[in-house]
Amino acid sequence: MELVKPGLGLIFWMTITFSIVLFLLSKFAWKPILNSIREREDSINNALNAAEDARMQMSALQADNEKLLNQARAERESMLKEAQEMKDNIIAQAKKTADEEGQKLIVKANASIESAKLKAINELKTEVAILTVDLAEKVLRKKMEDRSQQEAFVNENLKSITLN
Repeated sequence: MELVKPGLGLIFWMTITFSIVLFLLSKFAWKPILNSIREREDSINNALNAAEDARMQMSALQADNEKLLNQARAERESMLKEAQEMKDNIIAQAKKTADEEGQKLIVKANASIESAKLKAINELKTEVAILTVDLAEKVLRKKMEDRSQQEAFVNENLKSITLN
């Protein structure tokens, strides 16, 4: 039973030892331990504040990135629309130029055809006139073999010709 009931000496020496340990701990250990705990608490708070700041900066950066992305999209759409308009204008201009050139070629070809046609007609008329004169000469020679018939024919024709 002695183990259950401590003696007075044991309690005295335990109290003195506890007081010395308590004094030594309070003198040398509590301040550094409390300071390190306080420093640890401050570093944790600083880390939490830094994390919150980083989160806010990331949020701001994401918002800026979204804004830049939207601007880039709008600019891309604008550039695509402008390029499409330029393409349409170029195509329309090319069609217009091609039509104008085609019309010029058609007019030139028509003029060339008309000129060739007139030339052919004039040549044909000349040939017909030459052939007609030759044929008339041959017919007249055949009909009027004697000199008196030729003179009568010429006189008749001279009377019918009127000078202006």
